[in-house]
Amino acid sequence: MVTEKTRRSSRKIVFFFPSFASSEATAPLGILAVSTPLLRAGYDVILIDSTITPNFKQRVLEEVKDALCFCVSLVTGPMIRETVDIAKAIKAWKEDFPVILGGWHPSLLPGQTLEAPYIDYIVRGQGEDSLLELIRHLESVAAPDLIAGIGFKRDGKMVLTPERALRPLVEMPPKAYHIADFDAYERKCGRRWAMYTSSLACPFNCAYCTNSGVYGRKWNALPPEQFVEETVDLSRRYALEMIWVVDDNFLVDMNRARGIAEGLVRENSHYTWSIQATSNVVARLTPEDLRMLKRAGLSQICQGVDSGSTAVLKAMHKDWQDFESIYESAARCLEAGIRPSFNIIFAFPGEGRKERRETIDFMMTVCRRYPGAEFWTNIFTPYPGSPIFSRTTELGIDPPASLEAWADYFPRYTRLPWLNGREHRRLQITRDYLRLAFDRIPIGADRRGRFTRLVQKSMSLPARWRLDHDVYRMPLELWVNNRIKKHIAAKPTVDAKRLANTPEEAAC
Repeated sequence: MVTEKTRRSSRKIVFFFPSFASSEATAPLGILAVSTPLLRAGYDVILIDSTITPNFKQRVLEEVKDALCFCVSLVTGPMIRETVDIAKAIKAWKEDFPVILGGWHPSLLPGQTLEAPYIDYIVRGQGEDSLLELIRHLESVAAPDLIAGIGFKRDGKMVLTPERALRPLVEMPPKAYHIADFDAYERKCGRRWAMYTSSLACPFNCAYCTNSGVYGRKWNALPPEQFVEETVDLSRRYALEMIWVVDDNFLVDMNRARGIAEGLVRENSHYTWSIQATSNVVARLTPEDLRMLKRAGLSQICQGVDSGSTAVLKAMHKDWQDFESIYESAARCLEAGIRPSFNIIFAFPGEGRKERRETIDFMMTVCRRYPGAEFWTNIFTPYPGSPIFSRTTELGIDPPASLEAWADYFPRYTRLPWLNGREHRRLQITRDYLRLAFDRIPIGADRRGRFTRLVQKSMSLPARWRLDHDVYRMPLELWVNNRIKKHIAAKPTVDAKRLANTPEEAAC
């Protein structure tokens, strides 16, 4: 029998990562980051990822029996559903067992998150130092009032301590990749890959982006030497074939990017990697830069184009974006053998049919002119922390009033006041045809057979005709494609790209 005294003397911390993807799964960076200080302090860390753990709820309830606390890292959306279910189950077992939430959602909505009766503590922003201090206080039964960057409840009242100052990325400890089960992730998605962070924040302030809400706009980054040393070691130690660099804007410092490429070439690195960057900084890359990055293993550059309408881009605070430079970027990337991927956000406030048509025409032009380019699309959602979130009332949107309600607040499920009913269905069909019209390359292994690929390829031409002529009645091709997908690998519960702040899929 586990007594209260036994629990307080336990050095075991149970981390849970709710389901984020099924076919594009890999180790959760947030948990790997906060685990290192705990491990160095002598704590035992147990990581349970529901995507790769059979009977994960039962496993969690077994592990917490002799643990000190239960911790979850999550972002806004469906991940909340499993979190709430397990937190309630833990409280039903032992009401005073500490449940701690960290990650983007509790960082951006700390008060509302703490209102949930099954949540005891939250950790805001960078959690490496805050979580370690909090757990030490739990162990000693000391008051946590002086710990910066957390929230808790006392006598039914919420207490939010002062924010913890952000530390430069170079000062942060390396992430605990060794606690991740890369064999299990490979079995799930067919590839061995990981995410890596080399810089934080972005100097721009796009109206839809939540980044400034957590990290501000002061970009800081690891030096080239550290990037090269850590990623080469990571790829060789765990036999990784690909690394997704999840920086919001990798190319802010062009000299750093060149230094990384040169270092990887010197080290004879064998992994491929992908980055994210705004289109204006990608346009600064010369053909020589791109060739060097390709030699260093760079395989993809994801760019936030977001719309093909200048009016919508202005509303997004992106009037600095130049379409001609996007075309030039696509051409140069493909010439160097690097795949250009472009993100699109449909239904941003101010977008009507005219602006949407401009965006579709832009996408079709890019894909035809530059075969191999990809587009990933989603439907606008005003997330907490973004500049536009303050306008939700004006826009006619009622944000969820509780932690549980945020589980359905996600582009695949959200209906907007100006995009509902027939218009919403029409846009979803348009996005389905965009997926069908042009090939895309997923992170996970392509499990389609030769016949399936041939059938889907044969439907690309009629799909393009529909997109060109804006005709979506009787979508026979989509019905056939849906029947095909039922016989191949399951679609992710939530796209893994979301974890890397990259919108949901639709590519060309």
